[in-house]
Amino acid sequence: MGPDFYQLGIAHFWDHPHIPCIDVSKRIKKTMTPAQKTQSEIRLNADVLTTTLELKDARVVDIGCGDGSLVRLMARHGARVFGVDNSDLQLAKARAAKPAGNEVYYDGRAEALPFDDACIDVAMFFNSLHHVPAKNMTAALIEAVRVLKPGGILYVSEPLAFGPHFDLMQPVHDETQVRAEAQKAIAGAETLGLKRINEIRHTHPVHLDDFDAFRERMLRINPGQADAFGKMEKKLQDAFATLAKPGEKGFVFDQPMRVDIFEKA
Repeated sequence: MGPDFYQLGIAHFWDHPHIPCIDVSKRIKKTMTPAQKTQSEIRLNADVLTTTLELKDARVVDIGCGDGSLVRLMARHGARVFGVDNSDLQLAKARAAKPAGNEVYYDGRAEALPFDDACIDVAMFFNSLHHVPAKNMTAALIEAVRVLKPGGILYVSEPLAFGPHFDLMQPVHDETQVRAEAQKAIAGAETLGLKRINEIRHTHPVHLDDFDAFRERMLRINPGQADAFGKMEKKLQDAFATLAKPGEKGFVFDQPMRVDIFEKA
């Protein structure tokens, strides 16, 4: 699968000075298909991104970059990428990985990005907006608009609150409310100086080797749920067996996704 659902919160932005704006001679090219509003198409999140946007020579910020997997993917496609996260653990993983280009990682938060006004071509929330506190989601979108150049792209990819993967997670990591809050914030984006230019719905296949891999992932996301996980483990094992589809290796759990793409006025 693509990067895990990234953690993004509050802390440490003021430890870093603002990055000076650098002009880019080549505008990002938008190569988007007509709006797709069906969940039936199985597509990897990363494939949707790289077939939707021309990333070469674009200055991109990945807001809530986690371990940097997506940052490195975009760097391999020729982008100049900045990853922002406030998890020390995730940033350590990102910085320890072999660089794919000239990517840079910053400790920061969505509501106060370490960039000057109007110097970013693409701002991205990739499975991360629903991890911003609900009261701050609109502020995070406003901050993304601030750093975008006129004509720049805001790309928001969010998991929806249904489907086999969501159903498997829900007993130990229920994101019903936060995913709904993210969709509410996205619905108001056109009041923030943005123009919606596409909406893509697809189903992302989440690959898990086995039940132990599911347990490890859930407890990595939410370590405080270890006791609860143990108490309902038999129920979760039964759900795993019921909801899983066989994959080439391990098992697949479908996760419906929605991608909203906006242009800054």
